Amino acid sequence: MECLRRVNPFRACAGLRFLGYLMLALVAAIVAVSYYAVVVYAWGPILLHGGGRGSVAAAATILAVFHLLLAMMLWCYLMVVFTDPGSVPENWRRAAEEDGMDVNNSTAISNNFATDNVNHPLSVSEEQGHTPRYCSRCQNGKPPRCHHCSVCDRCVLKMDHHCVWVVNCVGARNYKYFLLFLVYTFFETVLDISVLLPSFITFFQDESRRSNSASDIAILFIGFVLNLVFALSLLCFLGINMPLVLSNTTSIEVYERKKSRSWKYDLGRRKNLEQVFGTKKLLWFLPTYCTEDLHNITAIQGLEFPTRSDAVL
Repeated sequence: MECLRRVNPFRACAGLRFLGYLMLALVAAIVAVSYYAVVVYAWGPILLHGGGRGSVAAAATILAVFHLLLAMMLWCYLMVVFTDPGSVPENWRRAAEEDGMDVNNSTAISNNFATDNVNHPLSVSEEQGHTPRYCSRCQNGKPPRCHHCSVCDRCVLKMDHHCVWVVNCVGARNYKYFLLFLVYTFFETVLDISVLLPSFITFFQDESRRSNSASDIAILFIGFVLNLVFALSLLCFLGINMPLVLSNTTSIEVYERKKSRSWKYDLGRRKNLEQVFGTKKLLWFLPTYCTEDLHNITAIQGLEFPTRSDAVL
């Protein structure tokens, strides 16, 4: 029994981090196979050697769109991988708590508390009069919507989930990049399926037009099937995540939201989108924020979140 008590089950989660590095290699392999199938095997030769004016124009258009989507997908992917989702500052306390500790005059405390209520929405526990949230493993305070990740072994601001595909948590500061990665990868896989479909059909229907290279045939088959599987999977992921974005809910908060009569963080669809993508609509489809949004949107910073005044728990 004593040995069992000393066992830390969370250490097993560290293995997911090693799995994540394998996933990075798998992503690179999938991109390489798709690139070879679309560019080198299917459409590159048409552009280089011709095949009619219409065919050359179609090949040029397809390859241009393919490379644009690929660049955006890789940009978003690298941003998700290398962007810190948000860490809790050391010895973090809410402004309201610090004011309450430093001021002895009750009138001053009430004034400060009223000011904080206007400028900085409170967490669920503080709104209900409970003690502030605290992480015993990090030995630090926990801001609203913050959760401890057993894989990263730290608290993550507005944590959505730990994604093994990016070897990182998805949180306040890289959630936009993760969603854009899903969107661009979905469009890229759909494009790959569409442009490989003619070659895929020819492979089964016309033996005389098949490539003499067994490796080319294998890459065409693997590339088509992989893109088809990922397109269907990503469609499901987007179907799950987009309603969460529109309601300003993380994956972890789904159960909590179901228990409340009105979700306190649901500010309306437009404002919910701005909490994730920023106020500059021209930047919604790019994995970046303007300086103004980084300073003014507290949800991106991950420590404070605006709430509805009419929310009913």
